[in-house]
Amino acid sequence: MMGACLMSVGKAGTEDIEALVKMRLSYLIEDNGSLDSQHLTAIKRELPGYFQAHLDKDLFVYVIRDGQNIVSCAFFLIVEKPMSPAFINGRTGMVLNVYTCPPYRRRGCARLVMETLLSEAKRMEISVIEVKATEDGYPLYRSVGFEDDGSKYHIMRWKNRDLS
Repeated sequence: MMGACLMSVGKAGTEDIEALVKMRLSYLIEDNGSLDSQHLTAIKRELPGYFQAHLDKDLFVYVIRDGQNIVSCAFFLIVEKPMSPAFINGRTGMVLNVYTCPPYRRRGCARLVMETLLSEAKRMEISVIEVKATEDGYPLYRSVGFEDDGSKYHIMRWKNRDLS
């Protein structure tokens, strides 16, 4: 194990879009095993525009840099919903793309970005935050305060097969 993550966390800006695209692609490739060339081309083409439209509006990306290079990140998407007892002010969040470049893993970087994200979420008065945890990420999320969703609901998904 290398030393602890001694770098500080900041927020990514529009000047970081190219690096965020690379981090997202690295995450997706690692998560999916690979991406077919059609998906890879579409993501590379469309993702910069998405970041341009959403960054610092409803998408906040917390990053750790080594010099100028982003080495760890967590995406935080805010979604406003009609109020309910489950999210009393309607402000909810979703954590996506928690990723640390392999040479920087096991140094506390993901913990640091998640703790910063959660601190900012409190400041923004986010009612509830959701995350889909992999087996590797599950212990981290539990340790920073996430709990298993004991909901009576089934998590389901509809997929537009025309876009696959």
